[in-house]
Amino acid sequence: MTGASAYANVAFVGAMTWESLLAYCLAKPGAWQDEPWEGDVTVKVGAKIFAFFGSGVTGSVGVKCGASREAADEWLLRYPDDASVMAYIGRSGWNTLRIGGAIPDDELFEAVDASYAAIVSKLPKKDRPPQS
Repeated sequence: MTGASAYANVAFVGAMTWESLLAYCLAKPGAWQDEPWEGDVTVKVGAKIFAFFGSGVTGSVGVKCGASREAADEWLLRYPDDASVMAYIGRSGWNTLRIGGAIPDDELFEAVDASYAAIVSKLPKKDRPPQS
């Protein structure tokens, strides 16, 4: 399930918000919210983070945007004002994407879906959530 079809079970009205994208992430199989650093919200599947939400003040999400930095750089080229390399883990293909900016909502959903899929694929098979 990807994009709007996966979002069918989550109330969504109007423009994308930090809260609505967080709800979208939490609706994924096996997803759960954690706060490994005080005030910084993350969403994990198994023991691995697939989305960094921070405190919500910035209205952005950090996701794995490609298997390599080169692949993730496409986001920076397409949305130079709304996509940036994440500190510390950016070299591994992680970007911060601004919510409510120039990046269309459906592309934010797709970025979350891709990040989730990339992280699930790296989990041991016994730790992977059942997919619907």
